[in-house]
Amino acid sequence: MAMIQILAEMFAQAQRSVTHLELRDTYGQSRGFQAWQDGVPLEEISRFEFWLPWIDLVKGHVNRGVSFRRARVISEPVSDYIRYENLATPFTNLAAGEKVRWLPRPQAKDIALPGCDFWQFDDHLVCWVFQSGDGEPAGYELSEDPAEVTLCSSAFEAVWKRALDHSEYRPA
Repeated sequence: MAMIQILAEMFAQAQRSVTHLELRDTYGQSRGFQAWQDGVPLEEISRFEFWLPWIDLVKGHVNRGVSFRRARVISEPVSDYIRYENLATPFTNLAAGEKVRWLPRPQAKDIALPGCDFWQFDDHLVCWVFQSGDGEPAGYELSEDPAEVTLCSSAFEAVWKRALDHSEYRPA
């Protein structure tokens, strides 16, 4: 099953909250990133057909009362991909109703972080997200293991507490 289908099912089951922790500085060669590198304006990229279902999906769950928070731990100076993500965030994530924060990696040095990105639903179910070395999708795994749930909850909240809101963060 495709990752977007898994997320759509998990979003539908979430009652209170969805959190997402991103730990990488690149996520492969997405169509939006490639278009941005080619000089396509972000306003136009945000209307590409691949973004609209995501925005509508998240917006629908936000409108029914589910909180969506995304935290990004990033290296500085930022990679081109992170610069693109930062510029695209208002047109995609914020437009969908997500809250987004950014934490420079040195400020996370004493936080126990998992080895890969994850989504967490209602502080219990974890969806681990795996990428290849070049940032392309490499699978996922669902877990309700109490130790993994605790690690993800505590890591996310520690990052969230220190991170800057998207409106305050300026990439270095």
